[in-house]
Amino acid sequence: MSLSYRIAYVFLRNLYSYKRFVVPTFLVSLIEPLFYLVTFGVGMGAYMGAFGGQPYLNFLVPGVLASAAMMAASFECLYGTFVKIVHEKVYDSLVATPVSADEAVAGDIAWGSFRGLISGTLMMVVALFMGVAPASIWRAALLLVFMVFVGVLFGALAMIITSIAPSFDFFSYYTELVVTPMLFFSGVFFPLDNFPGWMKGVAQALPLTHAVAISRALFTGQSVTGLWWRILFLAVLAAAAFTVSIRMMRKRLIK
Repeated sequence: MSLSYRIAYVFLRNLYSYKRFVVPTFLVSLIEPLFYLVTFGVGMGAYMGAFGGQPYLNFLVPGVLASAAMMAASFECLYGTFVKIVHEKVYDSLVATPVSADEAVAGDIAWGSFRGLISGTLMMVVALFMGVAPASIWRAALLLVFMVFVGVLFGALAMIITSIAPSFDFFSYYTELVVTPMLFFSGVFFPLDNFPGWMKGVAQALPLTHAVAISRALFTGQSVTGLWWRILFLAVLAAAAFTVSIRMMRKRLIK
């Protein structure tokens, strides 16, 4: 891969462009956490009782933080990148400069990760106003770093899909058959303890399951089974997805 400091230029280009839409984007990013935390955490939580001696909202928030970073990074590297390739021709302009195709793609993945961080941070702010906070300040800082990592992982996975997408409609296969099921079968909204054995096996193969478990461990300070194994699994998957996404996007951009 041909990567250098020019990745930062691609990121800054996206940041300058983003400034035009910062207000509506922030509003959309704020409405989503309010929807999840109010409807599930407050509404459904009133009927579910305590989870491990704590209110359901305390169980919900760490999972929603991880899923928010996943969703924001995924959609940015799906629809946002596709628009820049096909409609705005931004990538054609970038590769005509000293910025390589690899750096352009890596810069967009970094940007997707940043969007995930924004969504996760807004989610945490909303949770704080609702009285749910991480176990300590340093754990909150680690959560922010972890959300950046989650953004890179799922941004790279989304970029692989974008590299072979012929149209916007193609993304429906990924969002409806992968992202949405993963959201509901990764322990975000309820524990996986009572799942059938085969379903637990499927859940353990989903990267969001491990991201949620790590997020919950960081947020609450409670121990999680196989924490270091989960971190290693996500790190290897992120490295592989990043490498594959760069190579596949390079083939799409340079013909």
